[in-house]
Parts: sequence; C-alpha cells; structure tokens
Amino acid sequence: MREFTKDDLINFLPRFDTFVGIDSDGCVFDTMEIKQKDFFHPAIIRHWGLEAIEPQVRAAAEFTYLYSTYRGLNRFLGLCKTFELLRDWPDARDHATIPDPADLRVFCDSGQALSNRTIKAEADQTGSKILKEAYNWSVQLNIDIDTKMPDPPVFEGVETALQKIQQNSDAIVISQTQAIALLKDWYRDNLAKYVSVIAGPELGNKVDHFTMAAVDRYPANRILMIGDAPGDMATAQTIGCNFYPINPGKEVESWQRFMDEGYGNFLNGGFGIEYQQQLITEFKALLPGTPPWKQDQ
Repeated sequence: MREFTKDDLINFLPRFDTFVGIDSDGCVFDTMEIKQKDFFHPAIIRHWGLEAIEPQVRAAAEFTYLYSTYRGLNRFLGLCKTFELLRDWPDARDHATIPDPADLRVFCDSGQALSNRTIKAEADQTGSKILKEAYNWSVQLNIDIDTKMPDPPVFEGVETALQKIQQNSDAIVISQTQAIALLKDWYRDNLAKYVSVIAGPELGNKVDHFTMAAVDRYPANRILMIGDAPGDMATAQTIGCNFYPINPGKEVESWQRFMDEGYGNFLNGGFGIEYQQQLITEFKALLPGTPPWKQDQ
C-alpha cells in the first residue's frame, strides 16, 4: 500500500486533456452514516464527558457532519462547529460544561493542513488544552475506526464509473479523510488502480490538491470535481471548474446519472451554465443551513 506525498501532486504528469478529482467518504464509499453515528459522535461524548446531553450532542454532530451545508467538513472543523452549536443551544449549555472551541477555531482558520500532525504541533507550541484534547480524540478515533468499523461498501455503479474515467481522464482522489483510513479503503477494494494519486488532509485541503495537480495543467472547463458535500462544490467554485454532486441519500441514482449524461457532458466541453445550475440547485436543496432546533425560532 503506497503512501502519497505532495511531490506526487506537484509533479503530476497529464496523460489526457481532462482531469477528475473524486471525493471518497459518502461519495465512493458508503461510510458517512456508520462512521459518524457509531464512531465520531460517541467519541465526542465520551472524550469530553458529555453524557448528560447526549441527545443534543448527537443532534448537533449529525447536523454538522451529515445533514447540513457543513457536510463533509474536515474532522477538526466539524468538531469545532459542533461545539459552537452546542454552546449556542440553551438545551445543551444549561446542562453540561461544553468546551470552549476558540483555540480550535483559530487552528481551523489558520490555513494550514488540518491533520493530526499539525494539530499536535500547534498544541505543543501553544499549550492549548482543547487542541491537545482534540488531537487525543482524533488519534483514538483513528484506532477505533481502523480496528472496529466494518469494511464500508462501495456504492453501486462506482467501479464502472471509475473504469470509464480511467479510459478518458486523469483522475486522483481528493479527500479530507485521514490517510490511515483513506488508503485502507481504496486499496482494500482494489480501487486504487483507477487513480494516480490518493490525497488526504496530510497533503493540504482540496483546493491545494487541485492547485498542485491540475490548475496550471488543464483549462478550467476540462477539470471536474465529484463530491457529496458543499465543501466539494466550494472547491470547484474556487478554482472555477465543473462540479458533479453525488446527492446524499441518492448516491446510486447520482452515479447512474453520471454515467448516462454527466460524464459525457463534461467530456464534450464541460458543463453548460444551465446544466451546472440544475445540478447545484438539486444538491443544495438536500442540505439546509439552519439546525432543526432553530428553524421554529
């Protein structure tokens, strides 16, 4: 199992005139629900002793990590947002001591790669309690997922799509899933053979991945981001490329539509304005920005 470095992105050599970046969790692998509900959220409750407000923690974490415009955030960004929501929610803050995520917010907004290595270095340098706790939480989370989580299935239609992409485009994995889990998934199911690089947060954020590998090598209309989260859409908009959403809850249908029309449209010159807007409108309708407990206020 090969581990990739930034040099693999920086020195990327095109073989085709089109480039596809593919997200992993929730896009290729059906991991989001089980990974979040059975591992991420219980670990937050245990690590910070929030059992007294378990329903509120789960609601805030599920909204942040799964069912909102924040879906797909890096784990530290998601943790920070979860704590911010809880501290703003009377039903939570009045019944438990919720960690102050201020230092975590500074780290998340620093522009550096959000990984275990960088948060540990920041915790050691600053002495921040919340950063140290978040690092320990993340390390144990990796261990639990690696040793206890069932192997996630690949969504129906994905391998067929990857085979077709490999025949027509350069392709890499662009993800914010930590490398220890990311590489395990792609090599276990023998999908790594369809992509040239598997990039996680250790190599930067998704814009960094595209910038290093593709931006100066392909016209914007010849670059495609495939993802299931608003962050994937934002990445595509930042670099000005095409975005094809794998709609949460409709993943199999989304991959079939990709094969039936989406990929062909991309290869034929990129998505037109109307087609791209149609995809985005359908995608955004599935992910609200306001938590359920605030919608009636």
